[in-house]
Amino acid sequence: MEAVVHPDGRFVLAGRVVRAALGARGVTAQKTEGDHATPLGLLPLRRVLYRADRVRPPAGGLPLEPLAPNDGWCDDPTHRDYNRQVRLPHEARCEELWRSDFVYDVIGVLGWNDAPVERGRGSAIFLHVARPDYAPTEGCIALALPDLLAALQLGLRTVRVLE
Repeated sequence: MEAVVHPDGRFVLAGRVVRAALGARGVTAQKTEGDHATPLGLLPLRRVLYRADRVRPPAGGLPLEPLAPNDGWCDDPTHRDYNRQVRLPHEARCEELWRSDFVYDVIGVLGWNDAPVERGRGSAIFLHVARPDYAPTEGCIALALPDLLAALQLGLRTVRVLE
């Protein structure tokens, strides 16, 4: 099942419309590392990571992986592990996935710049939990936790981000 994300933050799936937070600089067709924009296009949902100490395994049939305190994601375009999940500590710059806030309690890993990885084209593009005020993301798509879980349960497989 495919969701459509509009640049005004509407996330539409199976006729249901919910609010989404997008990158602080909107949507872009020319995604680069650190630009704070959400990439334009069709993004397949690869797998789901989740905090087993906070939420149950999300339903939906996608590959699931519980997060561990040493999980990270390499966002250093000069490193061979760029745009890949890694174990921390790591020699390159990485984002911690085990966070004290809740935004990564459920992470849908979106297929952006991963087949193949191109250095500098953006990393760690996720579908994750939105902050209560729907503050902009660094380039991800964020939904309220109940909306994210419902989308996964409905069989979400791709996200089409429109310009």
